[in-house]
Amino acid sequence: MTISDAMPQLWASRLLFAAVRPDAAAPLGLPDLENSIEFRLGPEHTSVQSMRRARGFVAKVLPALLAGAPNANVVGEATLAVLTELVDITARHRASVDLSGRVSYDGEHVLLAVGEMEQTLPDPEEEPGLFIVHRLVDDIGQYRGDDDGYATWVSIPVRPKAR
Repeated sequence: MTISDAMPQLWASRLLFAAVRPDAAAPLGLPDLENSIEFRLGPEHTSVQSMRRARGFVAKVLPALLAGAPNANVVGEATLAVLTELVDITARHRASVDLSGRVSYDGEHVLLAVGEMEQTLPDPEEEPGLFIVHRLVDDIGQYRGDDDGYATWVSIPVRPKAR
């Protein structure tokens, strides 16, 4: 299943409405927004297509997820940069049929999980994009996913890291 198949258009438009008017109630009496979004990409997508689709979907709904957050634009750009790198690496080393992801916001951090890889994360020397990831996150790790692959998670701080 692809992102476009999994997400009814009304749900996406409700998120966009909330991003524009965060103080307003959801239209048409729909339930309030939750603090996370999920996506799943099937095996028919190359790593480049997976990056574009995941980034495009998350970019549309991220403003609603981060509505009212300090530094929302900066945090959103950091989230998209990290998402792009993790989806690329995971798609090229995919362990399961579908590539899945979840983006959550807890008020202090954006939590991002992408899985599943057939191996642990390579060294940044092998995957230079991981240098970007390590610079933008305050914590990173992996755990065993449902299909015995590795899911990668990161925590992106809402407030800038102290230098």
